[in-house]
Parts: sequence; structure tokens; C-alpha cells
Amino acid sequence: MTINVTRRELGVMGAASLAAAPAMGQSIQAANVATPNWRIENGATLRVLRPVRFVQPDEEVFRANCARFTAATGVQVRVDFVGWEDINQQTAVTANTGAGPDLIIGFGDAPHVYADKLIEITDVAEYLGAKYGGWKRLAQRYGKRHGTNNWIGLPFGASGGPLVYRKSAVTEAGFQSVPEDHAGILRLCQALRRNNKPAGFALGNAVGDGNGFANWLVWSFGGRLVNDDGSVGINSRQTIAALNYLRELYATFIPGTLAWGDISNNRAYASNELFLTSNGVSLYFALKNDPATRPIADDTEHQLMPKGVVQSAPMAGLTLNAMVFRHSRFPNASKALLAFLLESPQYDPWLQANVGYWAQPLNAYNNSAVWTSDPKVSIFRDTMDSEFYNGYSGPITEGTAAANADYVMVQMCAAVASGQATPEAAAREAERRAARFFRRR
Repeated sequence: MTINVTRRELGVMGAASLAAAPAMGQSIQAANVATPNWRIENGATLRVLRPVRFVQPDEEVFRANCARFTAATGVQVRVDFVGWEDINQQTAVTANTGAGPDLIIGFGDAPHVYADKLIEITDVAEYLGAKYGGWKRLAQRYGKRHGTNNWIGLPFGASGGPLVYRKSAVTEAGFQSVPEDHAGILRLCQALRRNNKPAGFALGNAVGDGNGFANWLVWSFGGRLVNDDGSVGINSRQTIAALNYLRELYATFIPGTLAWGDISNNRAYASNELFLTSNGVSLYFALKNDPATRPIADDTEHQLMPKGVVQSAPMAGLTLNAMVFRHSRFPNASKALLAFLLESPQYDPWLQANVGYWAQPLNAYNNSAVWTSDPKVSIFRDTMDSEFYNGYSGPITEGTAAANADYVMVQMCAAVASGQATPEAAAREAERRAARFFRRR
């Protein structure tokens, strides 16, 4: 026996969830698109693995949406949340053993590592794209297998990491905002250091913040890990220039950034030890919702990462990307769940519950009420419109994710900042390490 999930039934599921959801923006416009006829397997149960939340309502609303799917279809859904540093390892174990979760919502390029272990979900992606205004640039980059229109991942959203700074400290240093050019940023950070209100960016093996800063540094000088043709491009004059600049910039940082994880700058900023960094919106809202730190939140501003020598802010959102494994006995139930979770009655309450921490992959959600709920949040709305991505500017392949997971860029920067290597030596070592993962195409 199978269960046919029709468009009408998905609508009923959505209506049921809407009754319990937080107030939604009423301007989400969905096209009248027929839902594919996914025939849910008899006795289907699903296990989902995804990274732990940074914003508490993320988990609460996600679990509630899965429970609504169960109520509507009878499919039991188990959701396990694991640490950010653990998700890649558990994904590898699942792929290599052919056992474990049916679906994993991993990071960015993970589906491209295990493409041959996954089922295609093009029908889900095309349905949602047609209904919700199309997929954003970063979503298409991470979702489609390179050189094809075949979707192997289904992006759920991306966390932006713009600058976060204390307005009063920047003003005291003689600036109205953070400059867009490298020389100006250095002057600001030097002034902040003199005023005992330093800047700091992660140079440890931090999934989000460490990779984010290292990528920004190299990209903002016009460098790249991978060239357009797929060859390794990290050992370049642009990279050398970036690393020479880092030596000066690092001298202005708060001590300890070489060992920072993803939570480290949050703690330092909330403790009045750090006054300029990059982070997702979770830091601002944690400060805003605690009376003890509300004055810090009121003094906090966000700004896109400086452009440097390029034309747009060189930022790649840390992307949640769902994949369905071939070993799952319930691929149709998996597809139905993914579609359900990205439909507006479920997705928009989840988006709003995250208060901007995850930004949408589908254009229709640009109109979500979350983006007008607080002026300091609106900057995160367009995170997935970025032209930058892990492995920029080459094709996303297994090598992209492997180099990112191996912290090739981060450790190159850390070696120079710590004085363990010259810029030239660090770039050569990064090239050697990256060469293991990439081959000229």
C-alpha cells in the first residue's frame, strides 16, 4: 500500500501548521503549481540528521514542522541535532556504510562529496522553484551537480557573516562606518587597538567563522582557492598580498583568535572585550534579548564585509543543504518531507523563528516579515544572492568540500598570522594540500 500526497493534502498540512505558527508576513506569493505525486511508501519512517541550532527557536519550529508532517501523513520523523564540527564526520560515516539517516541536512558542498550515494531530487527542486519565484544564485550553485541541471542537494538557507561592530567604538576611532578598502580597515583596527577596544576574527578551525574570514581575506584581494577551470589557484600574487596584509591586521587583534571556534567571538563581544568582528545574527539577538547586554545590542551595527578590490562583498553564506541517501528505503517519503518543510506555511514561520540567522534560498521569501522586523536584520536577507561560494571560482566538486573541511585556507592564514610561515611558504603549502583534492578538468 502507498500513500499519495496530493497538492490538496499538502495544502491541508500547511493550513494545520499555520494555526500554530507565529504571525507570518502575508505577502509570500506562491504560484499555482501542481504538486508532484509522491507516493509515500507503506510503513515509512524517516530519520533526519542536521546541525545543532544557534538560535533556540530553530530547533523548536523545525521539530514542530516535522511533527505536523507526521500528523498529516502518518510518517514518523526522528530528528537528531549534532554539533557543527561533527556533521561532516557523521555524513561521511553514513555515506561510507550505507546505513543511518535517510536525510542529512549538512553544509554547503557536502552533497557534491557523496553525489554517487544520493538520489536526485530535481523534481522537488523544480516544483519549489516554480512555486516560489525561483532559486537564488547560491542555492543553485550548491544544489545542482556541476555542469547539469540535476539537483543532488536542496538548500534550506544560509547564515550570513557580515561585520558586527560597536558603533560607539568605531566613532571614537574617528570613523562613521567600516571602510571598504584594505588600508582604511587597517587604520580603523589600529585605532581600535590603541583605544583598548580591539577587533578580532577567527583564525582557528571554526566551520563558519574561520572559513568565512579566510575566504573573505583572499577573495577581497582578488585571490581564489580554485580557478575557473578547476585547477588550484591559491598560490598567486593576490594571495601573497592578502597574507602580507594579514600580518599587519593580525597585530591589531584581540589575543587568542588563533584558537577561536565558532562561539569564541560571540563570548568576547558580549563580554565587552571585542568591538569589531564578523558573525551571524544570533549574536545580536542574544544580546538584545538579555537585559544585561541590551545596551551592547543597542550600540551594535551590521555591515557587509568590505569589498577590497572586488566589485561586491566577498561573502559566502554558510549554507544548510539537504540530501537523501540511496540506502533509504523511503525516498518518496523523504522527498515529500523536504517539499513540505519548504512550503510557506512551514518555512516562513521557521524563517521568522530564526530571526534572520538563516536566509532563504527561494526568492518569494524575500517578502517574509522577518526582514522588516528589525532594521538591523535586513542586511541578512540577500545572503544567498552572493556570487561567492566555497571553492570560488571553480566548479563545486568533492574537492571543494574536502579542502574546506581540511581548513586549507584557514590554516594558511593562521600560519602567517602566528609567524610560523612566510606568506610565500604558506601559499605553497596551501597549494600542495589543495592539490590532493583538485585535478585540472
